[in-house]
Amino acid sequence: MALREPALEQPKSFEFSKEAQKRVKEIIAKYPKGRQQSAVLPLLDIAQRECGNWVPVAAMEHIAELLDMPYIRVYEVTTFYSMFNLAPVGKHFVQVCRTTPCWLRGSDAITKACLKRAGTKKLGENSADGNFTIVEVECLGACVNAPMVQINDDYYEDLTPEQMAAVMDDLAAGKKPAIGTQIARQNSAPVGGATVLKAVPKTKPAVKKAVAPKKATKPAEKAKAAVKKAPVKKPATAAAKAKTTTPKKQG
Repeated sequence: MALREPALEQPKSFEFSKEAQKRVKEIIAKYPKGRQQSAVLPLLDIAQRECGNWVPVAAMEHIAELLDMPYIRVYEVTTFYSMFNLAPVGKHFVQVCRTTPCWLRGSDAITKACLKRAGTKKLGENSADGNFTIVEVECLGACVNAPMVQINDDYYEDLTPEQMAAVMDDLAAGKKPAIGTQIARQNSAPVGGATVLKAVPKTKPAVKKAVAPKKATKPAEKAKAAVKKAPVKKPATAAAKAKTTTPKKQG
């Protein structure tokens, strides 16, 4: 990893806005007492958005104080993650993916188009109008739609150098270009549309009616049912007993 150091020129102080302070309190409250340091990443993200897409040293110090943790720990986190910018960047921070799928699909040409439109000679420079900063990054997870870039929070995919320049033109003019794929496809579906399961069946398949399952009977209920079904034997009378008695033979 390349050495990342804060900018030489730094603001003297930093404070969250009133709106951001509410969000900060909500985030810190999510963690158990004594574990507030776990909120360092989301707080750094809020600070970066408050400062125009970069994190000054004063913001790191303020966050360290809020979370009751050493400043060096916040500094270590901020300098480790490339998602945090340590110096001022352009209004539109353009990250060009250069990992294998995007590279095979022409990411080098996308980078050249970005630098040409921004009017900068090398990566990491801010454009003269303050609109753009171009950097290259590793995989952004949209390989199916290569080549692609991330500009601030939005993805622009399936790009050509001409489309990339058009997106930057719109952003510079204050417009909002369509995010996502820049060609006729649905999200990450195959280019040209569906290739299978295109025919619609003429008749609807027969649907079997669901049969309600029989209710399970309890053992006590089964015993009662058996008693009801069994024939009841009446006690024999004296007359009936006399008929069935065999008379003794006289000698």
